[in-house]
Amino acid sequence: MRKHLFYLSMALVLTLFAACSGGNKGVFTPTSSGRAYEILVVVNPGLWERPAGRALFDVLDSDVPGLPQSERSFRIMYTAPANYDSTLKLIRNIIIVDVNKDLYTQPKFKYARDVYAAPQSILTIQAPDEESFEKFVEENKQVIIDFFTHAEMNRQISVLKDKHSDYVATKVKSMFDCDVWVPGELSSTKEGENFFWAGTNTATGDQNFVIYSYPYTDKDTFTKEYFVHKRDSVMKANIPGAQEGMYMMTDSLMTDVRPISVQGDYALEARGLWRIKGDFMGGPFVSHVRLDKPNQRIIVSEIFVYSPDKMKRNLVRQMEASLYTLKLPGSKQEGAEIPVGVTSKDTTNNK
Repeated sequence: MRKHLFYLSMALVLTLFAACSGGNKGVFTPTSSGRAYEILVVVNPGLWERPAGRALFDVLDSDVPGLPQSERSFRIMYTAPANYDSTLKLIRNIIIVDVNKDLYTQPKFKYARDVYAAPQSILTIQAPDEESFEKFVEENKQVIIDFFTHAEMNRQISVLKDKHSDYVATKVKSMFDCDVWVPGELSSTKEGENFFWAGTNTATGDQNFVIYSYPYTDKDTFTKEYFVHKRDSVMKANIPGAQEGMYMMTDSLMTDVRPISVQGDYALEARGLWRIKGDFMGGPFVSHVRLDKPNQRIIVSEIFVYSPDKMKRNLVRQMEASLYTLKLPGSKQEGAEIPVGVTSKDTTNNK
C-alpha cells in the first residue's frame, strides 16, 4: 500500500516543523525547518500521480539497506509550484520537478545549498518530457538518495565538529594515530589489541563505535569474504555475549559491500546485520575498510546499533556520519565534510 501523500499548506508547516540549526548560516539567513530525512517535492499534482511522478516517489520511498525491518529512505511531502511560498522554501530538503520541452533537450540535475535558509539542499530535476524524466530518475536512483543522505550526514558532522567526545578522540589518536569525531554520549569504552570500542551502553537505542587494525598482506582484503572473516575473528575476541560461548558475529547473507570514497581515498563500505551467537540480540552495522598506506595496515571503523523496540534509520545514519570524519595518519584533508553533488552520464552540474 502506498503511503499517504502530504500536501502542505503554510498552516501545517508552522504547526509540524521544528527549527534546526547548522550549515552556512549568515546573519540574515533564516534557519531551515523540518526534521532529518524529510523531503518536500515541488511538482505539478497531475505529473506527481502519473508514471513520472510515481518513479520519483518510489525512489524516495525505497527501503534503507542493511536494516532488519523495512524503513523508508525519506519522509515524503509534496506541494504544487503555485503553493511553493516563502514558508515552504525554508524546508531543509527540497526537490523541484521541472519538465519543459521548450527549455530542455535532455534530462539533467541542478543543485544548490542554503538558497533560502540554512542548512538547506535543493535538487532540481529538469527534463524535456515526462518519459525522459521517468527514465532518468530510475537510472539515477542512488544518486538522488546519496545526495540527500550525505547532505544530512554533513549536518551531523557540523554538529560533531563542535560537540564530540574528546576522550574517544584522544584514545583513537594514541592507539591508531587517527582522528575521529563521535558523539559525546558514547561514554562506555573498552580496549583490546589493536581494538577500541565506545558505546552508549543503554538498554535501547544503544549506539556504538568500533575501530581496529591489522596488517595489509592480502590483495583480496577488499572483498566481502575477507571482510566477514576478519570482522568475525576480531569481534569474537573483543565483544563477548552475556554467557560463555556467546559473541558478536556477522550475518554474511545480510551483508553487502560496495566501493566508496572517504576523505578522498578508496574505501570499502560494508553494510548489514550483526547478531550474538547463541542469543537473540542483533542489529544493523556499517563499516569502512581503509588502507593506511604509510603503515601498510588496514584500518576498519564501524558503527553498530542495538535498538529492538525502535526504528533504526536515524540512529544508524547519525552514527554513520562519524565514519566519514576518520582521518588516517598523515591525512592532508581539511575538514570532514562529505562532498555533495550529483553526477551521471546524462547530467550537467550547476551550483
